[in-house]
Amino acid sequence: MKKATAKKAAPVKKAAVAPRKAAVPVKKAGPAKTAVPVKKAGPAKIAAAPPKSESHTALVRRARRINRELAEVYPYAHPELDFENPFQLIVATVLSAQTTDLRVNQTTPALFAAYPTPEDLAAANPEEVEEILRPTGFFRAKTRSVIGLSKALAEEFGGEVPGRLEDLVKLPGVGRKTAFVVLGNAFGRPGITVDTHFQRLVRRWRWTDQTDPDKIEAAVGALFPRSEWTMLSHHVIFHGRRICHARKPACGACPIAPLCPAYGEGETDPEKARKLLKYEKGGFPGQRLKPPQAYLDAGGRPAPPLGAG
Repeated sequence: MKKATAKKAAPVKKAAVAPRKAAVPVKKAGPAKTAVPVKKAGPAKIAAAPPKSESHTALVRRARRINRELAEVYPYAHPELDFENPFQLIVATVLSAQTTDLRVNQTTPALFAAYPTPEDLAAANPEEVEEILRPTGFFRAKTRSVIGLSKALAEEFGGEVPGRLEDLVKLPGVGRKTAFVVLGNAFGRPGITVDTHFQRLVRRWRWTDQTDPDKIEAAVGALFPRSEWTMLSHHVIFHGRRICHARKPACGACPIAPLCPAYGEGETDPEKARKLLKYEKGGFPGQRLKPPQAYLDAGGRPAPPLGAG
């Protein structure tokens, strides 16, 4: 009787052991929160993405946590256009349409050396300005905009850039995005800059499904205190340029991957993802020729001037 029982019990014990061995990798790959396992466990992270039924309160908490974590990753985030005064910033922002901040920064030193004030630029020969602005693309239209903008500043505002949204948006070539860049970075007044990077990321993060910039601005602004709007813009834009790229996001190197519903759209392998990093994260020069000291202290490198090898 005892022998028979032992023979029957043996298979049971083996069957019980087998599932335990199979369960080990499942437990390790699922809820792991450390950086390396999370980057490798693509399907698990996608499964953990916020559901479509995420409550507004949960959305606010997740959005603010993303901003806090980005603030730790980019404590030196800043506007990536070189400027020394509000006039230089508003002109540079107008010129940044459909080109990179780097190209604008490489072009504006010659422009401001020749035309340092609104009055100077307002009286400029358009052909000479066009030649300076040629590297930025759409140089004829941009020449008309910056000369018209300068004339308006000289004639209507005494050569000073106004510090009110309602005045700024009346200037030639100035929309809400440009106005908020100027208000937030030249006057210290909170504003959300909805550029292409900002639009792409907030939609990937499901902060909003809006496509109109003004509606995106309103939807995202409602998730954060007004005092955080300007730095929020810098954090998101920095992340979009460095890691969360349009065509191939570096998901495997993303510090907020556990909070991202779009994890897996890009490269999830950590080593391959690191090769996609740009600017200081990848050891390459940044956008500004004269970046803030905090950026340099963090390992960032200034961009080369126009024409440098």
